[in-house]
Amino acid sequence: MPSSNSILAIAPCRADLAGGTLDLWPLYLFHQPAVTVNFALSIRTSCRITPNATAADATIHLKSLDTGREDRFANLVALGAAKGYQHSLAAMLVKFFQPDGGFLLETNSESPAGAGISGSSALMIATTAALARFTGRKLSKEQLREVAQNVETQIIRVPAGLQDYYPALHGGVSAIHLEPSGVRHEVLPVPSAELNARFLIAYTGKPRQSGINNWQVFQAHINGDKRVFRNFDHIAAIAAGMRSAVLSHDWSEVARLLREEWKLRRTNAPGISTPLIDTLIAAAAKQGGRAAKVCGAGGGGCVVFLTEPDAKQRVTEAIAAAGGILLPATLDTKGLTIE
Repeated sequence: MPSSNSILAIAPCRADLAGGTLDLWPLYLFHQPAVTVNFALSIRTSCRITPNATAADATIHLKSLDTGREDRFANLVALGAAKGYQHSLAAMLVKFFQPDGGFLLETNSESPAGAGISGSSALMIATTAALARFTGRKLSKEQLREVAQNVETQIIRVPAGLQDYYPALHGGVSAIHLEPSGVRHEVLPVPSAELNARFLIAYTGKPRQSGINNWQVFQAHINGDKRVFRNFDHIAAIAAGMRSAVLSHDWSEVARLLREEWKLRRTNAPGISTPLIDTLIAAAAKQGGRAAKVCGAGGGGCVVFLTEPDAKQRVTEAIAAAGGILLPATLDTKGLTIE
């Protein structure tokens, strides 16, 4: 039973529709105007912080409920001196916030490991928000995003894209404008029922490694690979069109752009698609699926499917029969909540 003075922060995962990988600085500066489009999922992450019963107890216990990983430290000094961590996400954020006293920090994620639906970034937002509240730091949503992104970059040791933090913060359907003057979040008003009737999320059962795939593409771009540069020009144009199509609820155009985005994306680096991903997309198409693309950087993880409402059940059955694991996900409209 959690203590009455514990803090609970909850943040949703996301499905990306267009513009992914473009959100790595400074890539988007070379493909203006740049935008990414995504929507928040009812697959959530959480962080609960409960102070120890007595002020004299300075022990720090970090526990991941979904992975079973945990760390215990006698105090904050011991945590800072440790050479490694089982629960590095929590430990690195605790090092940043430097909270007084001892506590139990518990995280949980409903996302499968390596699903490509931004479970780690959503958990970064939940944990950052919980620690900010616990330490009395008044941070804006944009400041929460900056802290979460920078610390996650320290953990994964390659550049972290920024689009994933916005659905976790705001919920709903989003366009994230990546401009030389800064990042701008735009809400795209889409009724939940309309979106829920058309989209499916399926897990391949194989985790992906977004840091590796994104880093390969990033390196190719920075090294002057003209093919990758042209692909990003096309991806930027597709993402701008996706924003307009979602705004006008033109689902035929959304489907066309999803197919075009996936066609381009899978040429950026080897391993972005897999035989199972190709099988799932083909099986869905035979039953009325209109378009699909891998979530996140690819190489495994989840696939997002777009169907017509009257074909959704057939497509669901076809995906399951082909080996996909359907995730019961709908649109999350709340974003980050703190109790």
